[in-house]
Amino acid sequence: MNFERFDIEGPVLVTPKRIGDSRGWFSETFRADAFADNVGPHTFVQHNQSMSAAKGTVRGLHFQLAPMGQGKLVRCLRGAILDVAVDIRRSSPTFGRHVTAELTPDNSRQLWVPEGFAHGFVTLTEDTEIFYLVTNYYSPAHDRGLAWNDPALAIEWGLDEASAQLSDKDRKWPVLAELPDAYI
Repeated sequence: MNFERFDIEGPVLVTPKRIGDSRGWFSETFRADAFADNVGPHTFVQHNQSMSAAKGTVRGLHFQLAPMGQGKLVRCLRGAILDVAVDIRRSSPTFGRHVTAELTPDNSRQLWVPEGFAHGFVTLTEDTEIFYLVTNYYSPAHDRGLAWNDPALAIEWGLDEASAQLSDKDRKWPVLAELPDAYI
C-alpha cells in the first residue's frame, strides 16, 4: 500500500497495490498494521455503503461532534467521485482549507478523513457507489454539517449550484463562519 500525505495534516490518500493476471486482479484494500504504522491506530466499528443514481449528486459536508467524532476511510466501488475533506479544527493552522481526491474503482484510491474534518463528495458519473469504514457509530444527536458551497471554502466541485443534487438536510448546513466554537 502507498500512503500519500497532503499539505494539510491529517488526511491521507491510500492506494492499495493490485496483483493481476489474465483472470483479473487482487488487491488488499485494508491492513490494520500498515494503516497503524502510516496513519495511526484506529479501530473501525461501522461499515457504510451508499449509491447515488445521478451524476452531480453532492453528499456533505458532514461530521460528528465529540465524543462521537468519526474518522472515515472512503473508497469508490462503482462510478467516480471527487472526495473532499475540510479542516474544521479551529486551532489548526489550516482551518478552513481542504483536500480533494478523485476516487474510482480503476485507481483504487481511498481517502482517510480523520476526526476534525468535514467530509463530502460529488458523483462524477451516474450510479456511483462508495464504501467507507468509520471509527465511531453514527449518532443523530452529534450529526452536523457544513455548507458544501460556502464561498470561503473555495472548493472546485466541477458543477454549478443549480445542477447539484442535494438532500434537503444538506442544503441547510451553515457556512464555516457561522459554526459555533463547539465545532472542534
